[in-house]
Amino acid sequence: MLVTEEPAAEELDRGGGRGRRALWVVGLAGAFVLVVLVSSATVPRWWAQRIGHQVDGSITQGTVLGLVYGFVFTFLPIILIVLILRWRRTWKTILVALALGIFFALPNLMTLSIVLGTGNAAHAGDRTLDVEAPAFRGASLVGALVAAGLIAFATYLVVSRDRAHARARRARTELEGASEPERPESSG
Repeated sequence: MLVTEEPAAEELDRGGGRGRRALWVVGLAGAFVLVVLVSSATVPRWWAQRIGHQVDGSITQGTVLGLVYGFVFTFLPIILIVLILRWRRTWKTILVALALGIFFALPNLMTLSIVLGTGNAAHAGDRTLDVEAPAFRGASLVGALVAAGLIAFATYLVVSRDRAHARARRARTELEGASEPERPESSG
């Protein structure tokens, strides 16, 4: 008589759960790679055409629109991430904050993909921006730098104010401690 032991249901569930999880991870990674490949071939052209239609060949419009896009889509994501992380700092909220920050920074990231990209779509987008949206790329960079500088300056002001308040509290405490007369101990 041959007796075989059957694995416990818990062991099957655990092993099957790992397999399903690994399958999901591999599937999501594959989908992500596919989306990145398709996006790198289409997004730079599409984005350059959208900006080109908005600017319509005007240097003034290219400059103004570039400043606005650069400033807003740098300032907004950074402030959003900072506010979310001040509210709560768990790994889930950090991931959500980063995802929202990336989402709100997409216009700047798409412009960056045209400027730094080496593929055919990036070169086509570059030529489109040269003709249809002059001064947009440079103004977008200036707007992003202004937003980052403004945030850095505001951070400096907040940190220096907090340090000044802390020094004032310490000085006040030391002054109160030094000005209190010593009381003779009573024996009782």
